[in-house]
Amino acid sequence: MPFKKDFVWGAATASYQIEGAAFEDGKGLNIWDVFCMDHGKVFNDHNGNIACDHYHRFKEDISIMHMLGIKAYRFSLSWARLIPDGIGEINKEGIRFYNELIDALLTADIEPYITLFHWDYPYALYKKGAWLNDESSQWFGNYAKIVAENFSDRVKNFFTINEPQCFIGLGFNKGIHAPGLRVPYKDLFEMSHNTLKAHGTAVQMLREYAKQDIRIGLAPTGAMAYPDTNTPEDIEAARRYTFDTNVQISDLMWNIAWWCDPIFKGIYPEDALKKFSKYLPKITPADMKLISEPLDFYGQNIYNALRIRKNKNSNEPEIISRYEGFPKTALNWPVTPECLYWGPKFLYERYGKPILITENGLACNDVLSLDGIVHDPNRIDFMKRYLQNLQKASDDGVDVEGYFHWSLLDNFEWHSGYAERFGLVYVDYQTQQRIPKESAQWYSQIIHDNGASLSK
Repeated sequence: MPFKKDFVWGAATASYQIEGAAFEDGKGLNIWDVFCMDHGKVFNDHNGNIACDHYHRFKEDISIMHMLGIKAYRFSLSWARLIPDGIGEINKEGIRFYNELIDALLTADIEPYITLFHWDYPYALYKKGAWLNDESSQWFGNYAKIVAENFSDRVKNFFTINEPQCFIGLGFNKGIHAPGLRVPYKDLFEMSHNTLKAHGTAVQMLREYAKQDIRIGLAPTGAMAYPDTNTPEDIEAARRYTFDTNVQISDLMWNIAWWCDPIFKGIYPEDALKKFSKYLPKITPADMKLISEPLDFYGQNIYNALRIRKNKNSNEPEIISRYEGFPKTALNWPVTPECLYWGPKFLYERYGKPILITENGLACNDVLSLDGIVHDPNRIDFMKRYLQNLQKASDDGVDVEGYFHWSLLDNFEWHSGYAERFGLVYVDYQTQQRIPKESAQWYSQIIHDNGASLSK
């Protein structure tokens, strides 16, 4: 069956990964600008100074999306481009750029979906303590207010935060992403709580200052699971594993329930509160009311999952080891299409909100062939398998609202630099030439028939 009539077919990007113009037109420094200055932090010392030069070439990129029939574009704003110091004076050139981008999208009949924060934290606020500072939620709320005042007359859909699991877990726990720190556990819990308060404050500010009725969600990631078999025992084991917070701290930072239960249920998971009580900040009823400000949809970034069964002896969830030669992407991520059925199903059961797949895709070893075409049949096969599972979830009653492919363009992939290519569109970083891949044309057909051809 095709997807529902108003299904959202989109593509996604993030500001630091594509915009470039890192030091132009009054933009302030962010933590990735600074992180990339250090030798050895990013693959081959790559940086986002130019990236895909989307800042200067956004009209070309929108033209490509329009040609492909993409209906929605999820992009993030650069906080430091709009407010160079994170707080204080607004940069008019930043406002101008995003106004022009939004207007061009609407002219091309592409619905803009704005993400407020996709990891490029203002360096000036980092020096004030970043998420560890008790004022950080107010800083973020003020930023959201400015976004609402300037863009909500035309933009109806907003995501507050992208993948707190990553920017806290990788940036402040493992230290492989900007700002490259490994903070004490007590600080880690303080930062995660302040991040959730920042989300809630942003929701309040967006709604208060919006110039029309808007819709708000967020876009987390997290460890997903799917059952070994369709028996009730294995399904329940996979469900339990997906939301289990009785884990180590490094795993908790990747956990879905730790981040999303407070937002959608108004409570932290009880077992985690008990297990990590000595590290926790003061958590008040007012905090939880703020964090659980009502949302309109649930965005989830899903790439892969673990296969889980019920252990016959302990009755606990058990991870099934992957066999030798298990399919994987160029980034060595496992290919597990089942996650786009079971992930949305488990999330919809638990949180009861319409589901948007806000990121899904794979890195391939793409090359421009002698015939001038980027042949990427492995990406087409990946997308078809995953979308078939998402279609099945929709057919089985999950309110699946849309799908955003990651990514529109090949781009700067954080600590991997330009080594990985996730895009539907090939980017020659020497010339900035854009070449839609075969997968882009395939996706265009899927959009055109609303997924009807997925079953063929």
